[in-house]
Amino acid sequence: MTEPRPPRILLTNDDGINAAGLGVLERLAGALSEDVWVCAPHAEQSAASHSLTIHRPLRLKQLNQRRHTVDGTPTDCVLLAINHILADRKPDLVLSGINHGFNIGEDVTYSGTIAAAMEATLLGIRAVALSQETADKPVDFATVERWGPEVLRRLTAVDWPANVLVNVNFPARAPDEVTGITVVRHGNRKIGDELSERIDPRGRAYFWIGTARSNGEIAPDTDVHALQDGKITVTPLYLDLTHYPTIATLRQAFT
Repeated sequence: MTEPRPPRILLTNDDGINAAGLGVLERLAGALSEDVWVCAPHAEQSAASHSLTIHRPLRLKQLNQRRHTVDGTPTDCVLLAINHILADRKPDLVLSGINHGFNIGEDVTYSGTIAAAMEATLLGIRAVALSQETADKPVDFATVERWGPEVLRRLTAVDWPANVLVNVNFPARAPDEVTGITVVRHGNRKIGDELSERIDPRGRAYFWIGTARSNGEIAPDTDVHALQDGKITVTPLYLDLTHYPTIATLRQAFT
């Protein structure tokens, strides 16, 4: 009788091939399977969103048998890994992260970590994005090391529909201070309220977009609120962006 093959897992991120969070993710994935592959950006690609490189060639570099890097975006990495590196046998699961900083609320529209999981989902592969809220630098991944195996074990034990990816965030708390794991919707906490205008040596204005976020009321059933309460948040994200209730209204407008 043939022994079942271990699941094939692809890892990527948006912080780059040398990021500490990717090393943590490799250890977590190694506890799930011995068939773990890495394809990550050569340099940091934070806030790259779901961008794809189409106006220049991409360079793929093999670091060892199962570890590769690409001079492109997280989306490029997933696309090349699934359709080229692993074309003979596609991965069963894609894990993206562990991001240096949370990805909650509107972060999901900017995040390269989320985008990598989106690309895998679009290619028919189950995907999970994982992020660690930061309070200090360097980032302390002790909470991920302690709780990550349990989160991944539970997630991989269930199925979810096509066009759905899972977004996981770990709070900036010591492992023993985590108050639980909760499944919630993502909330609102828009970045971009902090703009710093400066003048370069040639007398021209330039801007830095800061990390400050809007401080409106935070709904209790959201990832934003739960993370503040010290919980690990699990949020399913659906890639069908259609707002179905508005279809009938717009159809009336165009008849």
